Amino acid sequence: MTDILFTHSYFLHFDPKELRAHMPYPPLGTITAAAYLRNKGFSVGLHDVMLSEQESEIIPALNLQAPRIVVIYDDCFNYLTKMCLSRMRQAALQLAFYAKEKHCTVVVFSSDSADHAEKYLSRNVDYVLCGEGEETLAELCTLLLRKSGTDASGIKGLAFRDSTGEVVLTTRRPPIKNLDEIPFPAWDLVDIERYRAIWKERHGYFSLNISTTRGCPFHCNWCSKPLYGQVYNSRSSENVVAEMKFLKTHIHPDHLWITDDIFGLKPGWIGQFAELVQREGAAIPFKCLSRVDLLLRDDTIRHLKTAGCKTVWVGAESGSQKILDAMEKGTTVEEIGQATEMLRDAGIRVGFFLQFGYPGETSEDIEKTVCMVRRLEPDEIGISVSYPLPGTKFYDRVKAQLGAKQNWETSDDFDPMVQAAFSRQYYHVLHTVVHKRFRIWRGMRTLRDLSVRPASVNRRSLEILASMMVHGITLPHHLRALKELERTSPTHA
Repeated sequence: MTDILFTHSYFLHFDPKELRAHMPYPPLGTITAAAYLRNKGFSVGLHDVMLSEQESEIIPALNLQAPRIVVIYDDCFNYLTKMCLSRMRQAALQLAFYAKEKHCTVVVFSSDSADHAEKYLSRNVDYVLCGEGEETLAELCTLLLRKSGTDASGIKGLAFRDSTGEVVLTTRRPPIKNLDEIPFPAWDLVDIERYRAIWKERHGYFSLNISTTRGCPFHCNWCSKPLYGQVYNSRSSENVVAEMKFLKTHIHPDHLWITDDIFGLKPGWIGQFAELVQREGAAIPFKCLSRVDLLLRDDTIRHLKTAGCKTVWVGAESGSQKILDAMEKGTTVEEIGQATEMLRDAGIRVGFFLQFGYPGETSEDIEKTVCMVRRLEPDEIGISVSYPLPGTKFYDRVKAQLGAKQNWETSDDFDPMVQAAFSRQYYHVLHTVVHKRFRIWRGMRTLRDLSVRPASVNRRSLEILASMMVHGITLPHHLRALKELERTSPTHA
């Protein structure tokens, strides 16, 4: 019998876009919470649904481990779970149903359940963790399994129904400030070799995920922060490098995704980190996310290069300063260009997150974004549509426009859900057009590079050139469709 069975609600098979990309990462937040509870003396297990095809696959795990508590603990370090997709909410509730059939106490932790606790508490869920989860979960499990401590109403960061059926929301729990106190994730619970095989077969290398911080102090008015709020806490560089040495020695990843919303914001941190990585022989190539204004600060880019950074993704969002200002992004189009040039000069690849459909955006603003991509030539792009989530200024501004649908079903839903300049179908075709143009421009850049260094031709460059040709043939059709959708969109008809 296991005290606590951990699982989560993000099924790769339920998200077609991510299934096509096939770049699965283990549920980092889930196995971190499992390690935390194990350190408190509880026996723990894991049912990882990332690679499962249906919710019912949890039933054998429930039968085998006979847990007293099932914790559906979403990976709060994976941006896909922060999107609060309705298909994954459905999955969480189905997992809760199967757990309750086995007479387990069911606890849920996720961005979505923090926003909609009552919906979960009405569907086989006994407790919702609101805010940072580890300490709250440890106190709750101590109460339930050891009959020790206060009653549930005295545990901070919790939602549940009292004896009368009313929802009780206790006082919010302050975030953990010393993140070094949290143990390394329980990697032993994960089927690492299954993940490795998928990555190696599809991409030729194996990437693993780590986190060095929690939270983000910036004020982009569309960004939802239901778990940590407007805070930023960082692990010490020594603690992070120790984890990298552990991974390098015991799991042997070829690459790391550092999942932080903002990597290395604390002044001096990246410099210390780079020095320690070199001194301890802990370097593993990695990608991370940063802000363009922070990349221009001091020697940040040089330190990233020294530490082994291969790719930096930045929230470029828009090539229109008007839209960046409306988002309260706090960055400029000029800074996007400067940071991109400096990263490229350092030999670091650049990824742009782009966002269309923000209220007030016009076709001229969209064209400015497309032109920015053409001019700056990022190595990768990711495209989304402005998505109102509870707790944001954006949501408060547009909530009167929201109808029955208030969450995307999957990560490529692209439904604006509020009054946007164009239709949902328009943004789907725009996504296709921008990606096709990007691949054509990337091919042209590759041709330019090969003309200077013909000996550098390899399989990857040939794939890029073949992609350029295919997208060059199919682009005109999609451009015509986009123009027609622009003409016939309700707000432009």
